[in-house]
Amino acid sequence: FYFILFFVFLDLIPDFVAKAVPNSIMSQLAQPVTNAVHPVPQPPGFVAVPTTVPMPTPQRPPGCPPGLEYLSQIDQLLIQQKVELLEVLVGWEGNNKYEIKNTIGQRVFYAAEENDCCNRNFCGPVRSFVIKILDNFGQEVITVTRPLRCGSCCCPCCLQELEVQAPPGNPIGYVIQTWHPFLPKFTLQNERREPVLKIVGPFCDCKCCSDVNFEVKSLDETSVVGRISKQWTGFVREAFTDADNFGMQFPLDLDVKMKAVMIGACFLIDFMFFEHNQ
Repeated sequence: FYFILFFVFLDLIPDFVAKAVPNSIMSQLAQPVTNAVHPVPQPPGFVAVPTTVPMPTPQRPPGCPPGLEYLSQIDQLLIQQKVELLEVLVGWEGNNKYEIKNTIGQRVFYAAEENDCCNRNFCGPVRSFVIKILDNFGQEVITVTRPLRCGSCCCPCCLQELEVQAPPGNPIGYVIQTWHPFLPKFTLQNERREPVLKIVGPFCDCKCCSDVNFEVKSLDETSVVGRISKQWTGFVREAFTDADNFGMQFPLDLDVKMKAVMIGACFLIDFMFFEHNQ
């Protein structure tokens, strides 16, 4: 009954306005208003927040897997994990999502974890996962797979391992944890499981107000060729979320397949050392 009265009232409003308001005023209201919108004055030094712009698609070099041509022209990447509101409010672990950008803020890839609720919340950061990396057209170009392994550094067996495929179904490299009693160490392997590079982390992965650096080194560990840095994001974000930012540096002429394997290594480092709920 009340709904009927409400709609009847809406139908009577135009007739009431037509009778109550003089025709002269109605004619003025019907005229188009020009210059009605004025720019809002901004304070000095105001800078508008730019929207994320996709990176232009470069030409694919010979022998480059589809989708990895973006990596052929860059030597640095910024990986930003998205903040999940549900995790902040109730601590319920959701699928991780990342934006991968170049140094000028253009989006190169978008990465999303695919996992079930029980695995995320009962296994925590040691959980197995599949992360699918998409290009700017929504096409899956890289698949990162992590099986369930032992999460204790005291056990030299069943260490962490990760496989990188590009395109999906075609392995191009592996990230293998190397046992060490004090330092986090990893070996980057090619598709034939031959060692190519090593990653050596710090003794303490918890630093306040500073970045945590994992050095990418040659096989003999005598020279540094790159770096994976967990960037400090401020007290609030560090205290109440597990969303992290990472910076990556590698040689420009490094094989695009190994650059993709380094992205997978960054995800593994995030889960192993920085994914614990604060």
